[in-house]
Amino acid sequence: MLLKKIAEITSFQALDAIKRRLPRVKVGHTGTLDRFAEGLLVVLCGRMTKLSPALTGLDKVYEAELRFGRETTTLDPEGEVVAECDAPTAEALEAALPRFRGEIEQVPPQYSAIHVGGERAYRAARKGKTVTIAPRTVTIYGLDLVSYRPPLARLIVTCSSGTYVRALARDLGRACASRAYVTRLVRTRVGPFGIEEAVDAEAFLPERDLRG
Repeated sequence: MLLKKIAEITSFQALDAIKRRLPRVKVGHTGTLDRFAEGLLVVLCGRMTKLSPALTGLDKVYEAELRFGRETTTLDPEGEVVAECDAPTAEALEAALPRFRGEIEQVPPQYSAIHVGGERAYRAARKGKTVTIAPRTVTIYGLDLVSYRPPLARLIVTCSSGTYVRALARDLGRACASRAYVTRLVRTRVGPFGIEEAVDAEAFLPERDLRG
């Protein structure tokens, strides 16, 4: 099924209403959204959970709002501000965008679920540790600037699985001789599935919303 996650809850919490209606059925999702983010979660139930590895690797589409001139610890609204500077000009932002289209090397955020030395990176970060996270190759198929009213920019990001839009914001901000973090993030597509097909968790009806 396709679920529309709201902001301010975890992806795990977003499944609560589904689990209440399917108390004896295994339920899981195929790609975590950060707590502050919202949008499409592809949810698998029962025997369909076996398909998780195939669906986890699907490409994604996001609508992102970036705040330039400032960077936070988590690269999202929930972190503490660690740097401030001027926002870039529209010309500087436009000039930097091509550098992030196509196959790029990206270092995931310190606050991420990646395992480093047997510990989740975000847990180490919460203890005040700085961990070294290896860069990974990701693909940005599309990076389109919808609007820019300094310091806020709206972008549409089409990317491969494993891409961190928060890391993209960090790197784009620095490429503009500025800083940036994500203030709002909406996942609108996962592979062939669109958010327009998704249902709110509290409105979920098994007989209507479960797909064979």
